[in-house]
This record gives sequence, C-alpha cells and structure tokens, in this order.
Amino acid sequence: MKMYEKFVYAIINNRFYKFLVIVITLLALVGSVLMIAPTKIVLAKMLPGKSANTYSVYIDLPTGSSIEQTKKVGECVLNILKKEKEVTDIESFYGEGAPLDYAGLVKGSGFKNSENVAEFVINLTDKHEREERSYEMVHRLRPIVKKSCEKIVNGTVIKMIEQPAGPPTLASIVTEIYGQDLKSIRKLSERVAKILKHTEGLVDIDVMDDDIFTKYNVIPNVDKIQKSGLAVEQVQKILYLAFEGMGVGVKNSDEYPSQIEIFLRLSDKTRRFDTSSLHDVKSKLSSFELMNQRGMMVPLGEVVDIVKSTNESTIMHKNLRRYINVTAETDEVSQVYPLLDARDEMIKELSKDFVIKKESVKNFTHMFDLHLTDKKTGEKFDIVWDGEMKVTLDTFRDLGLAFIAALVLIYVLMVIYYKSYSISSIIMAGSFLSIIGVIVGHWVADIVTKDTFFLTATSLIGFIALMGISSRNSLLLVDFAKALMEEKGIEKKRAIAIATATRAKPIMLTAIAIILGSALLASDPIFGGLGVALIGGTVAAVAVSLIFIPVLMDNTKAI
Repeated sequence: MKMYEKFVYAIINNRFYKFLVIVITLLALVGSVLMIAPTKIVLAKMLPGKSANTYSVYIDLPTGSSIEQTKKVGECVLNILKKEKEVTDIESFYGEGAPLDYAGLVKGSGFKNSENVAEFVINLTDKHEREERSYEMVHRLRPIVKKSCEKIVNGTVIKMIEQPAGPPTLASIVTEIYGQDLKSIRKLSERVAKILKHTEGLVDIDVMDDDIFTKYNVIPNVDKIQKSGLAVEQVQKILYLAFEGMGVGVKNSDEYPSQIEIFLRLSDKTRRFDTSSLHDVKSKLSSFELMNQRGMMVPLGEVVDIVKSTNESTIMHKNLRRYINVTAETDEVSQVYPLLDARDEMIKELSKDFVIKKESVKNFTHMFDLHLTDKKTGEKFDIVWDGEMKVTLDTFRDLGLAFIAALVLIYVLMVIYYKSYSISSIIMAGSFLSIIGVIVGHWVADIVTKDTFFLTATSLIGFIALMGISSRNSLLLVDFAKALMEEKGIEKKRAIAIATATRAKPIMLTAIAIILGSALLASDPIFGGLGVALIGGTVAAVAVSLIFIPVLMDNTKAI
C-alpha cells in the first residue's frame, strides 16, 4: 500500500492534480445525468417485462356484434397461434372473460358479458426450456394477428396481454378524458386515440366506450292484436320463444336422477338476420304466423310496431365526473417516452380547436395533464394520464423523497457526531456521487444484454441502499486521518494519504463482497436493476472514496 499512499499524497500535494480530480468527477456526474435526459442513452421504466408461461388475447368487436362474428375473428386468431410450436394448449372463452388471473384482476375481465367479446389464454412450454421469451413472442405475433384478423369485422380491436411484471394497472398508458357532454367527450377521445395510434412504440389502442349502433325495438300493438283475435301474451311468448328460447316441457330418464328440461328455440342460422336493414327485420317477423281464435293464421309482422333507435352507451364516472378511457400498451419500450411524444403531438394537434393549459410542475404526479377549453363553445375538458405512467411517477416521487430523507438523516447524524458541517458535507458528497456508477452500470448492462436494460424502480432502491455503504467508506477515512493527526501528530496531507492507503484494502474487500452478492440479482428480470445499481454504485463509491474524498478532506480546515 506504500505505492498507493505515494499516489494519493502526490495528488493532494499538487493543486493542479486536485483541480483535475474535482473537474473529472463533476464531468462524470454531469455526463451520467445527461445519459438519462436528453440523450436517452439510459432509459427509465417502472419495471421491465418478464418472461412468463402464459399470455392472453383479448378480442373486442364493435358493440352489437353477434357471437358468430366473434367466433369468426376468434378462429382466425386460433389458426395463427396453433402453428406456434411453443404453444401447449389454448383456453377459449366466448362472450365472457377468462377466469381471473393477475392481468384479468386489473383489466376488468370479470365484467365482460356480451356477444362481442372473447378471451384466449395461451399456455406455453416452461420458460426455462425455450429460447424465445413470452414478450418476444407477443411482439412477433401481434402485427401478424392484427393484420390478418382485425379486418374480418370492421372496428375489431385485438389486444395481446402479457402477465404484468409490476404495477396493477388497466394498461401501460391510460388517458382519461373528462367533460360534461358525452358526445363531445367521445369525439375528443377518438382524436386522442388517433394520435396514440400514430405514436411509435404504442400498440393495442382502444377507446373504452360502447359503439353507437342502430337497433330495432319490436313493440306489440295492443289494438292490432285484439282486432286480429290474438292475445298480447301469445305474441310476447312467440317472440321470446323464437329468439331467446324457453323450456317447454321435461323428459324423464333412468340415467339421470332429475328431470331433463326440453328447451326450444329457432336454430342459430334461422334466428339470425341476414342484414341489419329494416326490410330484413320485417321480413323475418312476417315469416312467423300465429293462429287466432277463429283458426286463421296471422303474420307476426302485422301485429307489432318496429321502432328504429340507437343504443344507449354505458355512462362512466370517476370522482363524480363523466369520462372515457383511451388505453394503449407499449411494445417492448418504456411507457415514458411514447407518452411524452403523444402529449406533444396532442398539444400541437388540439391547439387548433382548443385553448390548452398545462398542469403545474408542482403537482408532480399530474404534471403531464392537460386542460382544454373549446374556442367556439367554451366547453372545458381535462386530459389526465393514468396507468403505469401514473404509478411510475408516484413511485419515483416516493423513492425520491425517501432518498432525500436518507440524505438529511445521515447528514444530521454526521453533524451531531463530528460537530462540523464541512466534514458532514464531504461524507454526503461521496454518498451522492455513487449515482455515477448506478447510471453507467445500467448503460454497460444495456450494451451487453439482448434486451433494453431500463433504469427501474428497483434501481432507485439500490441507489438508496448505497447511501449507507458510501457513507461508511468516507467515515473510515475521516476517522483514521483525524486519529493519526491527533494521536501521532502526523502532518495533515500525510495523514490523509496514510489513512486512504490503509483503509483501501477493507473498503475494496467490502466492495467485492457486495459485487459478488449483487451479481446473483443482476440476471433477474425484475430485480436486475437493483443488482446492477449495487454493482455499479459500489464501484463508483470505492473510486470516489479513495480518490475524490481525500481531495475534499485536504481542502477543509475542519480536519
């Protein structure tokens, strides 16, 4: 360690070398921060994707579509997925959601109950036995499935849903559009959805609102029914019997302990309408004939009124305000950057018709929200971002506050212990500079790994954990240097050099132990960020402690 002692002494004994160390350290800090923004060399995300043994396919046809149409789209999807050798089996659910899994719990699968929806659960071979990860398979198959099957029924939306690795959210990006008039909200939501569809990195865009479609209400005409010698109940029963069906009797069997109900209705082919025109509806109803009291056959179409109308869409409220959701998923990218691109495009596009006011940065978790006022009518709308982006902002805010709290608490303890603000500041500077290694470590991991290695929430947890490790390294140097000066009367610069050289070995051994232990985490899909943060941050903390901290110690008069 004599050589390292001479090396440190040469640095702190030369003004130029000390200035050079400070400049290089500050440049490294600035450069590492610039890697996140605006260069985007290191990308941030809540949590990375994880490979699972299953994923789901959601099929949403326009409201009012028949189960036959849903099955046609579903069969198209199944024919593509069946060709995948890694698919072991597929569970199909038409007209309802699949039994709830983690994804379904937060995406509303349990509420699906209509003919225009379907869900498939795709089970794969074990993730340890296949080369292609589940999210890579989804990324590869999504454009093929959408291109081939969405065109079967116009307005169909097919979403390929992976098991979420992290936050339980409705979608990666959720745009909540608030307003007073439902028609105006729907019109604005369609414009927002169009912008999201043209944003790179976003897929599976869907407006969570019922489609408006034409329907025909069949109303029994009491006057015509009585004049025809029929009964109102007779007309109602034949309508229900034909299209919905009902039990008309029972059958006894030796093989079953209870009676078997005989259910009667028209066949699927017969009860379906060829087109949705009024003429087709009248023709279908006229084909039914009822016998009146005089034994004459009366066409059903003669005793009912057919009223054309539109459906009433589901009214959605949140916090007592009417709104519509526009959802989007990300395709192997962070949700942060497509959202920012889409927001900029919205401001540019919507400013033609609206006066746009941005949310204050002080409201951190809602700082991307927009407030719109129609230039012609004065009607007000709010565009609020939710989903994984909201959870990301909440998490990074909370972790940032935890980091600040850790800094303040350590600083207060140092001030109490040393009774010196300058020494405490030196120790805190060494702790904070470990962020250089955290960011650079993620950059290196991104280079050597196949997928994008994101700076995640677990990475920030690792950075906060490094605070104690970095502080400990600086404490060792300060205490030992002060002891040498006070007890042995060694000159300050020499004491700092001796303390640094002597404590370098235990500091490096501790660092090696941390690095080896963290290496086990580095390959984990969720906690990889924590492992890389601890490895990179520890390396930076050692470098800062053994080179930068001695320079600061020499420049303070408190030591």
